[in-house]
Amino acid sequence: MTAGAGAPADIDTPAFFADQHGHYARLRQSEGACRVRNPQGLEYWLVTRHDQARAVLLDPRFSKDPRRAAGALRAAGYGVSGSESFFLPLVNSDPPDHTRLRRLVSGAFTPRRVAELRPSVERLTHELLDSAANAARTTGAVDTAGTRTGGGAVTDLAAAVAFPLPVLVISELIGVPHGNRAALLQWATRMLTVSGAGTTPASGPAERTRRLHRWFASLVAVTRPRVRADLPPEEQPDLLSALVATGERDERLGDDELVGLLVLLLIAGHETTTGMIGNAVDTLLRHPRQLALLRRRPELVPSAVDELLRYEPSLARTTLRVATEDIDIAGTVVPAGGIVSVALSAANRDPEVFPGPDGLDITRERGPHLSFGHGIHYCLGAPLARLQTETVLTALLDRYPELAAADQDRPQAWRPVGDMRGLMTLPVRLGPDRSASPGPGPGPGPG
Repeated sequence: MTAGAGAPADIDTPAFFADQHGHYARLRQSEGACRVRNPQGLEYWLVTRHDQARAVLLDPRFSKDPRRAAGALRAAGYGVSGSESFFLPLVNSDPPDHTRLRRLVSGAFTPRRVAELRPSVERLTHELLDSAANAARTTGAVDTAGTRTGGGAVTDLAAAVAFPLPVLVISELIGVPHGNRAALLQWATRMLTVSGAGTTPASGPAERTRRLHRWFASLVAVTRPRVRADLPPEEQPDLLSALVATGERDERLGDDELVGLLVLLLIAGHETTTGMIGNAVDTLLRHPRQLALLRRRPELVPSAVDELLRYEPSLARTTLRVATEDIDIAGTVVPAGGIVSVALSAANRDPEVFPGPDGLDITRERGPHLSFGHGIHYCLGAPLARLQTETVLTALLDRYPELAAADQDRPQAWRPVGDMRGLMTLPVRLGPDRSASPGPGPGPGPG
């Protein structure tokens, strides 16, 4: 057995982002965990094979508390506490605290709650598409270089739909007052740039997250006097009211934890779902036969979303875990205090589990992809993220039969963030709208 001999492989470099799946495939050739190093100088072990990934995600000997590796994280410029960066209690905790917090917030994502949000998600999707189409007609046909063309107006679907939709849906879920939602969206557009990891460098993202903490703390202070603590959570009008009532009744949820949960819902729910939507649309446009099949058989949308999640997940790697003792991963010994991450993108293309893993097949039988994680930290918001992605794809298929990439040969502009996998822009040509009634029409939306 080895503790990871040899120099660590460099990841999150420009060359890595240009061919992320190729790099993961090469790393997957190694048995056990691979030693890697990011540009900040943080060295850790990366798990790339599917069976080992599942085992690590289930292993309680790996802690999510970053303070267990405080020295290594601080040396690389990462904060590890609420005062230095942002402390997201549900992400960065272990049982029993994690169990308690997850139970409190899980009510927001029951099948009933998600079903109740469906009309809002559909309405918001159509409003955003209406706004995008109106803007395209107003500005005329302009290509990505700013040159007028004759082939139809270019719309950045990432900015027009994929980015704002999750913010607006999360606002609905939490219970952000309607008068504050446009401001929250505009503010998020300017400031919400996160790494998706449990800890971030102590520069810009940390300060932006502190501001999010202050904003949600103010929202909690305004909401608290209006909450009826005598009502059970399922009878509260929104998630924030339910959490405030639970905290006042049971004193099991402190203010810092409550605000941390709200920040987590916005950050995790926004960034991952934005990536899911953009990646799904972009992948289909780059696989025209699969897109044509989906147009012919729209009943395949749910299974298509599952395959798109496997093929290009928006969370490429999990947040960091810390070994609480020496742990053997298929012959590689990660010492106590060693930092580990699971490469979900690599595990999702493991040929031992997925035949022809680098091909897209929307009729593929649903396999055990790990795009939402596994085990006790499985993504609570998975049903809501699926709903939003399915809704956007369905709306685009229904309304825009000529939807196409603005430039099929244009290289993808991936965000240079290692654990997230999302496009910075998604230029498309919507084409004519065949819907006689494309939704409720423009209304008070994102501003």
